[in-house]
Amino acid sequence: MSISTILGNALSGLSAAQLGLRSASSNISNVNTAAYARTEANIISRNVVGAGLGVDAASLTRITDRFLFATSLSANGDAAAGEARSTLLDRVQAQFGTLDDAGSLFARLNSAFAEIGSAALDPASGVRRLTAVTDVQFLFDEFTRLEGELLSARSESQRQIGFSIDRANTLIQQIDTLNDDIARGRIQGDSTGAENRQAALITELSEIIDIKVDRAEGGAAVLRTSDGVLLLGQFPLTIEGPNVSSGNLGQTYTPIQGRTPSGSLVELQSHFKSGSLRGYLDLRDTELPALVLELAEFSAGTADALNAAHTNATSVPAPSSLRGRNTGLLSADALSFTGKTSLALVDTAGALVRRVDVDFDAGTLSVDGGAAVGFGATIGGLQGALNTALAGVGSASFTNGELRIDATGTNGVSLVQDATTPSDRAGRSFAQFFGLNELITSARPSQFETGLSGTDAHGFGAGAVSFTVTGPDGRVATQVSVPVAGVSIDDYLASLNNVATGIGRFATFSLDANGALVQTPAVGAESYTVEPNSDTTARGTTGLSFTQIFGLGDGVRGARASAFAVRSDIASNPDLLALAQLELGGATVVGDIVLGAGDGRGGEAISRALETTRSFQSAGSLSGVASSLSDFAGRFATDVGSRAARAERQSAAASALRNEADERLSNAQGVNIDEELALMTQFQQSYNASARLIQAAKELNDTLLSVI
Repeated sequence: MSISTILGNALSGLSAAQLGLRSASSNISNVNTAAYARTEANIISRNVVGAGLGVDAASLTRITDRFLFATSLSANGDAAAGEARSTLLDRVQAQFGTLDDAGSLFARLNSAFAEIGSAALDPASGVRRLTAVTDVQFLFDEFTRLEGELLSARSESQRQIGFSIDRANTLIQQIDTLNDDIARGRIQGDSTGAENRQAALITELSEIIDIKVDRAEGGAAVLRTSDGVLLLGQFPLTIEGPNVSSGNLGQTYTPIQGRTPSGSLVELQSHFKSGSLRGYLDLRDTELPALVLELAEFSAGTADALNAAHTNATSVPAPSSLRGRNTGLLSADALSFTGKTSLALVDTAGALVRRVDVDFDAGTLSVDGGAAVGFGATIGGLQGALNTALAGVGSASFTNGELRIDATGTNGVSLVQDATTPSDRAGRSFAQFFGLNELITSARPSQFETGLSGTDAHGFGAGAVSFTVTGPDGRVATQVSVPVAGVSIDDYLASLNNVATGIGRFATFSLDANGALVQTPAVGAESYTVEPNSDTTARGTTGLSFTQIFGLGDGVRGARASAFAVRSDIASNPDLLALAQLELGGATVVGDIVLGAGDGRGGEAISRALETTRSFQSAGSLSGVASSLSDFAGRFATDVGSRAARAERQSAAASALRNEADERLSNAQGVNIDEELALMTQFQQSYNASARLIQAAKELNDTLLSVI
């Protein structure tokens, strides 16, 4: 062996030892760095014709397991989605409180009805009346607040979607840039630094969107969604999403798409199966809208329960005027009432002044026990007959969908249901249906059982309802405007249900027995969403549109919770709280006392309304049911709590899987300090041996030179 061969072997050993020392020191210094994979020096012995010629130390290699890394990415996405849902739903649930929480919505519900019952025990107590009215207003203030919290949470979800998209775009761009660094590093022999940085970015990206990673020739990362849509190949996609942050129901959001450098768009939203982005999408589009609709149905049911009893009661003295709500009905509409009701005008002492008994089954009314007089089958016919019956002491009018009954002078007016065959239209009494003497008023229609039938005239002179149909991938499938057509409600429903010019391809509409609009998905279109986006119709002079009258669309139904308030005159004067009830018997005649200041029967009936069975419509994940208000409150509280608990369990399970996946990946590619210290010692000794070999070659060379 020549001296040059010895020096060559020694120098290659020095180079290999240096590379090994660099690898070991880098591993030790990054022992706590996230997503870091330990490196290993590639040292290969050189052998030519059976003779050893040192070693080759060409490059460093990251030690990693692609399958464990893919598992870790998947687990990251599931955990991040679960954490997003759990965090927000837990915050929402805390706003509602529990059934036994003194400050919760459910405690306020019980308190409001209990205070009315307490006031009924002592109707003359102004303090108890004030407390009852205040507690009822607090209850509906809480409904308003909670609707705002849910819509705010939905807005936050949308903002988080925007933040997630922005961060994902930044990460994809950085990963793309590192692809070039990795390619250059591999040519130069060390790409581990760029690969580790890229792995950290890919790990962070997996927490936002679910991805899988392949490696192209040269080491460049190729990113796809878990179901194969390309996000980064030769070029990165730019992810685009909606800019609006409104949380109101009925809002149509632009779907998430990817834009290529050429400007073409790729649908992405349906391909995101996990990650925080999917978690916020589920919150925005499913969880929170369901809670808003459930809260709206809860609040509407509460108002309906209070009004059902309050409209069948009266204050003492009786109010001089009963002004109803805008029903959306017209004078020519059919009455469609059954049963009986009685109207009375009384003086300030509670004595009967005028009595009108209405028999809807017979289509007649009688005044002060006199002969029955027919009033026809329309609302206008009844209004005219009532006006005639009250001549001299009062009047009745029906304008712009509102029925109004007034007493003249100092007299008051009140209504009471027949005890045996109470009046009814679509599940509500005559007084309740028209909103006569309501306790709770609403700024917009809140109950959508209209009592109309398909053969009734629709009453919409012009205008159109426009719909946005959204597919399961979040993209707008079509937008359809359906103008008013025909004469009857059935005519317009047929136009809406037309598969060519309407939306019959996606949904059909019909009226149930109570005149409520029923929307049924078309076969094969169950996953499509049909939502009205504008409505220019108006029914007669009522000013109410088709969607408002029939409660069409989540936007209309979901906005009810914030629309309720205690009637303004009762709020300012609790003496108008109806705690008494008319006492009308078969033998009651003019001059008899029919109202008493100590009567609390009306208030007792209001307090019992909490447990009275009533109909609730389907809302969110709660199916339609006939139950008491207290039972519905329990169902709603259970749903709110179970959503939060379910999200927490899923988040905990996903986090446990992520921890397990991270631990396995760490075991495969993580740094063991003891092993690295041993390798460092080994490379130090190798370095020293190579240095001594160079020293020996020098001494040998010096000896040979001295001999010459």
